[in-house]
Amino acid sequence: MKHERAILAGGCFWGMQDLIRKLSGVVSTRVGYSGGDVSYATYRHHGSHAEAIEVIFDPEVISYRSLLLFFFRIHDPTTLNRQGNDQGLSYRSAIYYVSEEQKQVALNLITEIEASHIWPASIVTEVAPAGAFWEAEAEHQDYLLRYPGGYTCHYPRAGWVLPEEEEGGSRQTQPL
Repeated sequence: MKHERAILAGGCFWGMQDLIRKLSGVVSTRVGYSGGDVSYATYRHHGSHAEAIEVIFDPEVISYRSLLLFFFRIHDPTTLNRQGNDQGLSYRSAIYYVSEEQKQVALNLITEIEASHIWPASIVTEVAPAGAFWEAEAEHQDYLLRYPGGYTCHYPRAGWVLPEEEEGGSRQTQPL
């Protein structure tokens, strides 16, 4: 069994981790910092890194495309450097691809989503090659499991599906 790796940033990493870990086919998740300029990034010193989540998944159970569809469903990819109450470069929307295939899937999906007009504004999600992923401190890992009432700005948007998904085609998102 071959697992794949995805690195996604969509605002505060706690909420993303809490929702993505529940998807069928997700093997493991960890939160950290990626896409920036500081070595050995930490919560107090992460420079231009985004709060991100590393996802290890089984592509025979959930495709990279389906994972990205869910990613676009649980955060607002149209707000520049912001999710909910969180503002700043750390909270940007980004996909850090680990292969050219992931890059193409991400770019094609963004084009499809833009064409569908499902979001009322243009997508500002950065698509860039994965660099170092600096694991966040232990207190940030699995935060919402330990503090179920803790802050999150992530939620699955009801009814958010691309038109071909509504028709029951092969490109359906994975339900929670």
